[in-house]
Amino acid sequence: MSEYIEVAGAIEFDEGEMRQVAVDGHELLVAHVAGAFYVSDARCPHLHAHLVKGTLEGTVVTCPLHHSRFDLIDGRCIQWTDWTGPVKTMAQLARHPRPLRVYEVDVIDGKVFVGPEKAPATASD
Repeated sequence: MSEYIEVAGAIEFDEGEMRQVAVDGHELLVAHVAGAFYVSDARCPHLHAHLVKGTLEGTVVTCPLHHSRFDLIDGRCIQWTDWTGPVKTMAQLARHPRPLRVYEVDVIDGKVFVGPEKAPATASD
């Protein structure tokens, strides 16, 4: 997405709510946190689980499948998984830790617009 595209009405979201939306055939997650909006890919970059089925604590979304945690501000991986030992090692070899893609957001006249992808964050776990 190279230009800003309307994804939702701001009034449609409760505080702390996240929702999956489709824009030009691309699945996005839209979250409303502390009066601001954040947009990311809708699926976890590890096993492609739907993040909307996970949890949202502040700006941190947790994958419902393997509990990776991502900050919606910059997409950085806070925790790759809560798996341990050989299972975690195998998971890291198969699908190494990577950030979540996040996008620029603007709210104009009560409408939420998504823009270009932000620069990728570095994985931290």
